[in-house]
Amino acid sequence: MIQIKNLVKRYNDVAVVDIPELSINKGETIGLVGNNGAGKTTLFRLMLDLIRTDEGEVRSKEENVAENDHWKRYTASFLDEGFLIDYLSPEEYFYFIGSLHGLNRAHIDEELEKYDDFFNGEILGRKKYIRDLSKGNQCKVGVVATLLQNPEVLLLDEPFANIDPSTQIRLKSLIKGIGSEKHITTIVSSHDLNHVTEVSERIILMEKGKIIKDIKTGNNTLSELEEYFSVMQ
Repeated sequence: MIQIKNLVKRYNDVAVVDIPELSINKGETIGLVGNNGAGKTTLFRLMLDLIRTDEGEVRSKEENVAENDHWKRYTASFLDEGFLIDYLSPEEYFYFIGSLHGLNRAHIDEELEKYDDFFNGEILGRKKYIRDLSKGNQCKVGVVATLLQNPEVLLLDEPFANIDPSTQIRLKSLIKGIGSEKHITTIVSSHDLNHVTEVSERIILMEKGKIIKDIKTGNNTLSELEEYFSVMQ
């Protein structure tokens, strides 16, 4: 589904991403972990062609993302609130995103009903602009907007960071559901090792731009990661 080869991105002659090879299979749920500065967000931005590589390439369905736009039709992402249109209300934003993918308002309203528990009464019908929502509620809007697109590939950067514990539990359920039911190829970065190991089939650990570990999630994965990061301290 996604192949990375000889990928290098430098800032001030320092390689912030340096990945010789990485393959992500269709339908996999990947957890991307690492300390601040590990290169996780930069990797996401390279995968979305938001920044250009210095060397190497990212391929989606065998096509270089820097050379075509085909992958944009089936790829959705939420990296931060900068991806939102903050002068719109959540409803206006959902209708806009849905319209880009051929959905009418009735269909969008029907889809949004599926996320009532996730919204927890804090998003729809509040008569607020997105910019006036808390960061946690902006995250809810961003995540659901990606799912409205019915993507084949989904990238979420630190989606657990600003949401309350109840919403974290609901988000974990959403992520596990789209993996098992819709077989969406999902990559989730997080500093929360518990959450990311719970939702992911595979963990990729980055440090200083390099992949240090690439392991299938199992009974000992959390303790293995905790041991690694405790030594790093």
